[in-house]
Amino acid sequence: MPEQHHRPIRRPTSAFDNIVGAHDPAEETRVAHATASALLTRVRADESGASAERLVAFTAEHGIDEIAELWSKAPSRTLPGALWRLYVLQLAIHGDPQTAALLYERGRVELPSADAVIAGAPAPAEPDELVALIDTILRGAFRGDFAVALDRAAAFCRVQASGATHTADDYEPTEPARASELTTRALRLSSYAQDLSASAVLWRTGSLA
Repeated sequence: MPEQHHRPIRRPTSAFDNIVGAHDPAEETRVAHATASALLTRVRADESGASAERLVAFTAEHGIDEIAELWSKAPSRTLPGALWRLYVLQLAIHGDPQTAALLYERGRVELPSADAVIAGAPAPAEPDELVALIDTILRGAFRGDFAVALDRAAAFCRVQASGATHTADDYEPTEPARASELTTRALRLSSYAQDLSASAVLWRTGSLA
């Protein structure tokens, strides 16, 4: 019998603001926390780095639905909630790196903070460089300092949120629908930034579960 492969699930970047996961009974919440903790422990124990590389490449092979089934409904400032947000960011950037680069560069120019430096992208960042950056951040979550990876992801979100906000202002006079989409994206990114930063603080105090 030939081996069956899961078909990758591709989603447009617009799905970033509308991804839905599984149901949220108490048992699924328990499973979300247990699987996230067990997975992180197991991957960190693999000194070869092979497990981490498989997880970085996971969504390209399997799509997002399998992860959504486990983690999408977990509270935002928990270990599964933080991992879910990292994967959604990765999917959004891989799905449309050109838009990601456009928003990131606009945010880098407009945002008066060190967030672009913390995130670690080149200046200016090409689309493929942003793809490499988000993979590096996710890899750091599995192999490096988890809190640092969350801080970098939060900084990345703040830069992109700034870019989306300013680009929305540009579109408002002529394309209000597009402006509304970008505003929604900016709000979601800002929310992710807050959740990821808070999760980094909790991780450092041993309170992220």
